[in-house]
Amino acid sequence: MLHGKLIDCLQQTNLRIEEFQMNITQTLDAKGLACPMPIVKTKKAIDKINSGEVLEVLVTDKGALNDFKAWAGAGGHTIVEQKEEAGVLYFYIQKA
Repeated sequence: MLHGKLIDCLQQTNLRIEEFQMNITQTLDAKGLACPMPIVKTKKAIDKINSGEVLEVLVTDKGALNDFKAWAGAGGHTIVEQKEEAGVLYFYIQKA
């Protein structure tokens, strides 16, 4: 029984990941930029996409963790996912 539930969970997760990856509308490379530039560039980029679309933002400024959460919340946008790989922060922001 547990094995079946695990397989179902993995299949659903895999489907969501594939769905999510297909819906990235634009990628913004803000690596190497210091505050406030990642947010400034993100605002300009998100203004150009439609509501519900997803912007992928790559950042190396560690202060961006708090900045992006506050900025997205204030604008009604949703951080669908965030991760860190090899010193790069990835934010997936769905426009309100």
